[in-house]
Amino acid sequence: MAIINLRRYYPHYPKDKFLEVPDEVADALEEGRRIENRQDNRRSYYHVYSMDCTPAIESHAMFLVLSPEELLIQDEDEAAAELVLANLAAAMTLLSPTQARRLHARYTLKKKFREIAADEGISGSCAAASVTGAITKLQKFFIKNSWMPKEA
Repeated sequence: MAIINLRRYYPHYPKDKFLEVPDEVADALEEGRRIENRQDNRRSYYHVYSMDCTPAIESHAMFLVLSPEELLIQDEDEAAAELVLANLAAAMTLLSPTQARRLHARYTLKKKFREIAADEGISGSCAAASVTGAITKLQKFFIKNSWMPKEA
């Protein structure tokens, strides 16, 4: 067991705080501190500075605010997906039991076509054709009932 000073790893501690931790934890904390020091040293050696007054603003740049148009499109997509899910049970009754079973295995159980084929003793292309046919049948049903737009 190693004794560490938490203030060394967490600078917001106002006073020294000693804590006994397992050696693995102490090694992991020390390695993290070394990595941070190396990054800081590289930044200062190569004169890498932020152009903004806020430090590390670049790491937050990926969290951009969506425009109102993008928000509306996102809301419409979510509403369409909810409509499809709400009517999926009714649409599944159109499929044959074999197609429904294979479609369930493919998308709910995340099985590959060859796994479905091995389970049912058929070829992989036959399983793929069955699932594709089921999807086509479902698409036609959703388009007919205006639950899904026609794709050009």
